[in-house]
Amino acid sequence: MSRLIELRGLTKTYGRGDAAFQALSGVDMDIDKGEFLAVMGPSGSGKSTLMNLLGCLDTATTGSYRFDGVAVETLNKDQRSLLRRHALGFIFQGFNLLARTSALENVELPLLYRGYTGKQRHEMARKALASVGLPDKERNTPSELSGGQQQRVAIARAIVTNPGTLFADEPTGNLDTKTTREVMELLCRLNEDFGITILMVTHEDEVARYAKRVVLVRDGLIESDVANTQRPH
Repeated sequence: MSRLIELRGLTKTYGRGDAAFQALSGVDMDIDKGEFLAVMGPSGSGKSTLMNLLGCLDTATTGSYRFDGVAVETLNKDQRSLLRRHALGFIFQGFNLLARTSALENVELPLLYRGYTGKQRHEMARKALASVGLPDKERNTPSELSGGQQQRVAIARAIVTNPGTLFADEPTGNLDTKTTREVMELLCRLNEDFGITILMVTHEDEVARYAKRVVLVRDGLIESDVANTQRPH
């Protein structure tokens, strides 16, 4: 596998002077294309800050971040936005679906910014919904879907632009045990069958077990970084 992400001495400080808080204290990490990585850590450990930096939603205070050979710290706001739009997909705990909009229209949203025709958007969104097992829910609004189905729609929306990398922030936080397993099996399939790199934040050991690699963050530093040999089959 080829290298996707390289972090060297990454720090993030919020505030100034006496009110300054260092959320990350010098992180070194490499991630290859095609990995499925879970980031864990207690509240305030820095894991969410780390993922925000990786997802180009925030910028580091010091250190270097290379994404697929691009020095992210040299990009301006618009360039980071373009990187997110063309290379990254995001899945959130709260689904973030538009309430009065059909599943198909929710999935089409990222395509509106890319200049596709209405016909092209429909075809791509239908394909994405089918890939997550919801070919018959195109016209349903979120209120007509279960929590697991809503998260599947959110995953379809994240992959409709064919990103190489998915960021999942507590993707099963609002789901029951059975639905959690179904969603995690779907993410594993996207990783294994389509080669999508998945970077996931979770506080649940059972969810982290699906990842191929588990990184534990504590006090702004990586405390451990181990391959996972106990993945469910």
